[in-house]
Amino acid sequence: MSIKDRLFSGVFWVFFAVTCFTNLLVALTLWGVTTFSDPHRKLNHLFSCLWGYSYVKCFPGWDTKVLNRHRIEWGKPYVLVANHTSLADIVLCFGLFRQFKWVSKKKNFSLPILGLNMRLCQYVPLVRGDRASVQEMLLECRSWLARGISIMMFPEGTRSRDGNILPFKPGAFALAREMNVPVVPIAIEGGHALVAKHSGTVSRKARLRVHVLEPMEPAAFDNDDRFAEAVGARISDFLSQLSVSVPGK
Repeated sequence: MSIKDRLFSGVFWVFFAVTCFTNLLVALTLWGVTTFSDPHRKLNHLFSCLWGYSYVKCFPGWDTKVLNRHRIEWGKPYVLVANHTSLADIVLCFGLFRQFKWVSKKKNFSLPILGLNMRLCQYVPLVRGDRASVQEMLLECRSWLARGISIMMFPEGTRSRDGNILPFKPGAFALAREMNVPVVPIAIEGGHALVAKHSGTVSRKARLRVHVLEPMEPAAFDNDDRFAEAVGARISDFLSQLSVSVPGK
């Protein structure tokens, strides 16, 4: 890693830390003044979208776009699922600027600043492998979907080490079939190149894309596993086609 790369990464993480603190103050203020008028914390979530997405839009070396977000209609609940290769995927998904509740590992809710903001936004915690936690998570997700608010998940369950998509677990798709809501596949391009798993090094240049694909109806599938496989294949095939069609990839 060059000195320039180390310097850039250092500057970015300092910028990230300082702005997290100031943005949390704004989030707490919003939470306080909308306690009674916004019980679902929609305004806090939209501020989190602005907060998170700003990190991948603020550096000139990062070419970042969200494509076809109109496919996620306002006021309609979905189960949103995306491939997961990088920490960058989280802030990239905030660029959807749509109402949703993240399903995230419970330990993330204990992180300084970010964990508190997750609790302010009423995101959904999960302890992987804990049956009781899974049941509680599903109960919360059903409640949000019934109230017209989408759920966002990474169905691989963990970040891929090499950028290749891991098999999708069926939980998100069982939820969609039970609640009869569409699944929206989201193909994230470039996150792994920006910051790889278990790496704190941030690339100075990156082409980052969030592709919102056509919603897939649960009625088209007779079981959860086939639904999961079809959505995973849809995202994988889309990204494979991009690797052929985009110059320099």
